[in-house]
Amino acid sequence: MKKQNQRSGKGARKTDRTSVILSLLREFPNNKFSLKHLASASGGATKEGRRETLEILDRLFEEGIVEECAREKYRLTQNHLPHYEGVADMAPSGSVYVKVEGLEADIFVNQRNAANALNGDRVEVVVMHRGRNGQMEGEITKIIERNRKPYVGVAEVGLHQIFVRADSRRMPMDIYLSKRTWPDVRDGEKVVVRIVDWQPGSKSPVGELVERLGMAGNNDTEMHAILAEYELPYRFEPEIEEAAEAIDARVTGREIAERRDFRQVTTFTVDPADAKDFDDALSVRKIKDGVWEIGVHIADVTHYVRPHSVIDDEAVERGTSVYLVDRTVPMLPERLSNELCSLRPHETSLCFSAVFTLNENLDILEEWFGRTVIHSDRRFTYAEAQEIIETGRGDYAEEVLTLNRLAQALRAERFKNGAISFDREEVKFRLDENGKPLGVYFKEQKESNQMIEEFMLLANRRVAEFCGKRRTESGRTAERTMVYRVHDSPSEEKLDRFRQFILRFGHIFKATKGRAVAKEMNKLFKQIKGTTEENAVSTMAVRSMAKAYYTTDNIGHYGLAFPYYTHFTSPIRRYPDMMVHRLLARYLAGGKSADKTELEDLCARASDREVVAAEAERASIKYKMVEFMKEHIGEEFEGHISGLTEWGVYVELDETHIEGMSFLRDIEGDFFQFDEQLYEIIGRSTGIRLTLGSPVRIRVKRANLQKRQLDFEVLLPKAAARRAAASSESRGKGPKVRTSSRRKGK
Repeated sequence: MKKQNQRSGKGARKTDRTSVILSLLREFPNNKFSLKHLASASGGATKEGRRETLEILDRLFEEGIVEECAREKYRLTQNHLPHYEGVADMAPSGSVYVKVEGLEADIFVNQRNAANALNGDRVEVVVMHRGRNGQMEGEITKIIERNRKPYVGVAEVGLHQIFVRADSRRMPMDIYLSKRTWPDVRDGEKVVVRIVDWQPGSKSPVGELVERLGMAGNNDTEMHAILAEYELPYRFEPEIEEAAEAIDARVTGREIAERRDFRQVTTFTVDPADAKDFDDALSVRKIKDGVWEIGVHIADVTHYVRPHSVIDDEAVERGTSVYLVDRTVPMLPERLSNELCSLRPHETSLCFSAVFTLNENLDILEEWFGRTVIHSDRRFTYAEAQEIIETGRGDYAEEVLTLNRLAQALRAERFKNGAISFDREEVKFRLDENGKPLGVYFKEQKESNQMIEEFMLLANRRVAEFCGKRRTESGRTAERTMVYRVHDSPSEEKLDRFRQFILRFGHIFKATKGRAVAKEMNKLFKQIKGTTEENAVSTMAVRSMAKAYYTTDNIGHYGLAFPYYTHFTSPIRRYPDMMVHRLLARYLAGGKSADKTELEDLCARASDREVVAAEAERASIKYKMVEFMKEHIGEEFEGHISGLTEWGVYVELDETHIEGMSFLRDIEGDFFQFDEQLYEIIGRSTGIRLTLGSPVRIRVKRANLQKRQLDFEVLLPKAAARRAAASSESRGKGPKVRTSSRRKGK
């Protein structure tokens, strides 16, 4: 019995030793381990330990798991190295980072080991070893599925072939096109191509022509190129336009009779000066002293667009309207967005409405939801409404002032309850008739904007609660399937990074979780107002927050401090709002709870399309920034550091908020290195230290429109002072361009 126990103990010991050896070989797959090293690491390098280790290695060798790569040196065979499946993320150098679900860090693959993988391809990667920084490094062994996303680029037409230089930095190789197949492609033309093949040993992937957009540099061409890059449409197919034209626009007496009639109640819209689609209106009626009936009237899009019609299917595909710098790409055809569903003044319009009876204490005495008919009395721009708020005079002054007074009270209550005030300046461009940027200005959020915002928030909040909660016969509440706009609380990890970030500016962020975070965030925003670090801190604050999205699983909206919230007020430009209108109609009619699975799929799609639209919008802004600065190559401007990397610094110009990058190697007068721990760049000779928010002077060095890249050169203080003095003598004063009246501290 004793011998048997000894034997079983010995077997268990050997199993443990095998496990340790395999773990070590897998953790460092490119290392060559000696017998002595493996014995020592797995339980001891005694004579007995080495003998046991050799027996284990002999067995693993016979099983094809390890190989002897030198005398008594061992490593895993490639078949037994860690294999993963992931998506390739290509860097401008041609190297690839493979993103694997479940792994915290990406796997780095040098270009020579990338097996012609391209950005977005699904690949199989084997981990070969770990770099000095501990990052896994590997080799792509198989391309499982090619990414079918097209590339946009400029055609360079030679005598016998065409090469397309892609705009995307994630495609560093030129793409070959057959001149025989596409002989009409012109040199310098912007084209859309898709990869069809890339043979081993070939320098360039082979593409097929998808679309010709026009000559590079033309404004329409470049805007269409951005839409093509993000696979966004810029026109409607004829069958969709025809379906829209076929919609009956008549508002019949029967239709009016089935709706609540607001045509005799004072009603108006307030929108930007350049708006063409007016999808919301407010009505105001005094019930008695201190009590008001406020109607939030939203275009009744779902009256005209039926589920699963060609127009509805297209709206699902698009998900949202897209707002580029110089144009709107609508979710719905113009016949609907600018005509039938636009609440134009002096016209009878069909709406879906939320009507509230409020007193001055903001108590909701009554609320009503349903379909209505309205007649807008006036179309205000935000500037016109703001003038009434400031002067107390103008058309419908009493109504506008009443709405504004109630809106400001709603706003104050919202922040008291823990909402976060993310009021960031929005960059806008003054464009000429050809779309060329003439200057930069900033869109201000004034009380007229807040007036509309607060009543839209009220309607969204109350519709979400009405649809989501249902009273049972026993008096209890039960949840119904609903489309929510949710926003999770920030993670402690992100908050900690934000806390460390703002410490560099001398700001202390004490809160760690709950509503205290919102209160502390609002306090911080007041402190940084008008400072050089305002935009950098605001940007990082937004990044520290979770992203809002659509779902049928309600977790509330943290940023707005609402337990129930949805999007009801913009069905012309957002598909989830159309979904909410249909759910509201269903529940008002006493219908059963809707199918959750189908709605959740539509929510996921809408969230994805929203992200893509935002990326396209940012790309168009970046293009105009580069186009604007192209006129100012060689000129110097004041700015501050907005980002740091090991190869360069990002600088945001104080006057225009335009951002560019300066490579560390381009800074004359010293050799700069990035200190990741201190989050600074440090000059080796001068000892100059620069970090986020540091004021700097830059010279505009390059403006690459195709890549949408701006290159700056950071000027060291002494050199910058000499150049500024020389520049002042020759020009009379500082930088030539003053595109905004904005001043520091205003």
